[in-house]
Formats: sequence, structure tokens, C-alpha cells
Amino acid sequence: MRIRTSALRAALGGWLALAALAFAPAGGALAQQPAAAAPAEYRLGAGDVVRISVYQVPDLSLEARLSEAGVISYPLLGSVKLGGLSVAEAEQALANGLRDGNFVKQPQVSLLVVQVRGNQASVLGQVNRPGRYPLETAGLRLTELLATAGGVSPNGADVVTLVGTRNGQPFRQSVDLPALFRAGDGKDPVIQDGDAVYVERAPLVYIYGEVQRPGALRLERGMTLLQALAAGGGLTQRGTEKGIRVHRKNAQGEVQVLTPAMDDGVREGDVVFVRESLF
Repeated sequence: MRIRTSALRAALGGWLALAALAFAPAGGALAQQPAAAAPAEYRLGAGDVVRISVYQVPDLSLEARLSEAGVISYPLLGSVKLGGLSVAEAEQALANGLRDGNFVKQPQVSLLVVQVRGNQASVLGQVNRPGRYPLETAGLRLTELLATAGGVSPNGADVVTLVGTRNGQPFRQSVDLPALFRAGDGKDPVIQDGDAVYVERAPLVYIYGEVQRPGALRLERGMTLLQALAAGGGLTQRGTEKGIRVHRKNAQGEVQVLTPAMDDGVREGDVVFVRESLF
């Protein structure tokens, strides 16, 4: 038995309509996806090198570096302040100057940022490539800047410090990187010109005596005495769990000698000593 093509199309169309209703969210309408936010434009800063050209006017082509005041010297116009402007705004400012001065009737100005030197941030401490890095895009996040610096080194702490100025006031923020990644980029700070990121050395615990690998150990979050011993390779054949002592400073700076249980936590600066068994 043959089925007409028009009938088949009608049946298929009805099935697709029912399927769309079945998978649609409450309210019967498909949820609209929010539009992605447009990235912020880069703003020219002192020290940036720009290349300017005007269509069909080669004599007005120029490559110049913005001064500390964000100013360049441009033919016919003299000193022009471009610092703080986006590329499109800088092109428009130059075009307006040439048109308003009756130098070019309908100028078409093109500006290219050759070198970014004005907007920079520093990354210091326990990262793989410390140094100063240009902020080539506005809205650069802390995690992106750390990635540019090669990431946190194995000796780096989980909490990093961001310092700079906001609204003319000194700014300081401590950022917990593991918590940041768990929470998403909503709390990932935006880096601004002149900011500095400092990654401290990770906290340490010291272990010595009858262990396989005595020395300094990285203190992991929630680390217990048992985990610290495991990180040190475990006890030697002559070591005993009954002879373990922890030397810890109190709030007054005095050293206390403790006899902790294996599931007790260790703290930054603790010195764990494993004694030799007498039997």
C-alpha cells in the first residue's frame, strides 16, 4: 500500500510539533538564550605604539608612541590626546580633527595598535614566568593573567593577593583559587592597569626523625598527621607511632610539644618528630 507524500509530510509535521511541546519548558514557549555580552574594548594607554593611516592621503601616515599624558603629535593637528580612548574613538577623534580643520573633506582614518605598553599588570612570586604583562584586552580576568604568566608553580599557595587602585583608592583582595574555580568566573576579578598579583609560597610542615623522606612538606588543606607521614614516605622500620611529637607555636610564639592522634590536623609551621622504637 502506498502513502501519499503530502499525507506523510503532514503526519511528520504534526509529530514534530508535539515533540517541541513535550520538550519545551513550563509556559509552552522555548526559553530564549541570553545574548553573550560583547567584550569590552581596549583603551589606549601611555607608552602604546600606534600606526595611523588615512585613506588616499599617504602623507598623513604615522607611527607614534603615546606620551605619559596619552598624547601624540600628529601632522596638521599638533598634539592629540588619545589615551583612554578605544581604537574606534581614536580614529573618530583624528577624523573629526582633519575634517573640522578643512584638511581632508571626508577622512577615513585607520589606527592599529602595534605595541601595548600603556596598560600592564605585574605577576610576582610563585609563578612559572613572573614579570609585567600587557593587558591587550579590556576585562582581562585574574585567572587569565595567571595563565599568561605560566600558571602557579608547584610551590605556590592556593590564595593569591591582588593589589592596585580602584576609584582612586588603594585596593587589596585575597582570592582563593580553588574556591574561585568551584564558584565559576562570576567572582574572578577584572585586572586593571597597574595591578599587581602576588602568589606566596605554599605553607609548609616539617617532618624529621624515623621517616623515609624527612624534610619540608607542602601543607595541603585539611591535612592530617597520618597524611603528613604518608607524604614523608611513611615510618622507617625503626619508627613508632607511639613516639610521634608535634612542636607547634602558640599565639604568644611559645613552642608547645603535643602528642596528637593520627586523624588530628597539622598546621602551618608544625614540626613533626618521629622517635625510634625501643624494641
